[in-house]
Order: sequence, then structure tokens, then C-alpha cells
Amino acid sequence: MNSDDYKDRDNVPSQSEPKEVMDEPRISDDTARLQNEAEHPVPQSESRTIQLQQGNPQPEVYEHDKAGPENQIYAGLYAGFWTRFWAYLLDLIVIGSINRMIINPVFRALDVPLIEDGILSPMAIATAVVFYLYFVLMTKYFGQTLGKMVFGLKVVEMDGKGLTWGTVIFREWIGRFISATIIVLYLVVAFTKKKQGLHDLFADTTVIYEPR
Repeated sequence: MNSDDYKDRDNVPSQSEPKEVMDEPRISDDTARLQNEAEHPVPQSESRTIQLQQGNPQPEVYEHDKAGPENQIYAGLYAGFWTRFWAYLLDLIVIGSINRMIINPVFRALDVPLIEDGILSPMAIATAVVFYLYFVLMTKYFGQTLGKMVFGLKVVEMDGKGLTWGTVIFREWIGRFISATIIVLYLVVAFTKKKQGLHDLFADTTVIYEPR
């Protein structure tokens, strides 16, 4: 055996020698992704987009002033005719109590007759002012009257936005004046798909069962 054979045998790696490639830790794709997310956190908005793309949609949460197509926010929660009817009767009792506790004593103190002998009589005007102010102010600031509060009802716009002064005045003053003048028009609530009265149709509103 010549010297060249010894050189070649020296250049052959021994099987007992450890291989650096075999000793290197293998990191899986999932572990690498988790480490990358920990080092570089993704903003919440981008994270939600990534989850949607990966087939993990987040449940839709109702947000105030959010408009949805065809009123998906309140689907199935419309208040029917009889519930609104009893709430309205309770409101009439409240308004009558206000007139008896405030308007009547004031008129007696001022020696003003309490008889309503016409639509322009002082008593008729005062009771009308109390009637419309009650519905306008309660609806604007609370979205519901005392009668609606008792029955868990609330007035909302069909587009999901908050009630504006224009909407409330148009609904509770103009629309309610027409409905109150022709009482039978209140029956419209029973026959419309979204349980809207005539004053609701004018103002593009409806009445729902308030989420609790």
C-alpha cells in the first residue's frame, strides 16, 4: 500500500464522527411563526383581517351609530301592536297625572277656566303642550317614554344611527299629531312588516324590544 492510499483513507470521514447537520435543532413552521409573532406583534385590526382570511371570522358586535343593510341589527326584535298599545295607554295616564298635578293647580291659582270649550282654549293648549313635550323630550333624551320603559321598548332609527332632533320632532310631533287625530291610523303598526306606525314611516323609525 502506497502513501497515496493512506492519504485517501485519512480524508474519508469516520462514521463515529458527529455530523453538524444532524445535531442542528429543527424548528417547525408553527414554532417559527409563534416566535415571529412574539417578536413582531401584529396590530389588532390587521390580526382580525388575517383571521378572516384564514377562515376564523369574529362574531359581529353591534356598535352605536353603525348602519347595516336592511336593518339587520334589529331583525326579529320589533315590538308588536299590543305591546305598544299598552305602553301608550300608560303614557296617557302619566300625561294625565302631570296635567292634574301641575296644570290644574296653576290654572286655578290664575283663575283660568279648566273647561276645554275648544281647541284654542287655554286648557286645551296647555294639555297639548304637555302631551307633545312629554313624547319629544323623553324620546330624544332616553329613546323611550315611561310607558316604553315599563315594557322594555325603545325607539330607534332604521339605519341604526342615533335619534336626531329632526327625527324626533318629525315623529313625535307631526307624525303623532296625524295619528292622534285619526286614531285608526295607529292600527298600521299591526299590518306593517317592521311594525311601523304612520309616524314611524314618516320619520323612518321603529320600536324594538330593548336588549337587556
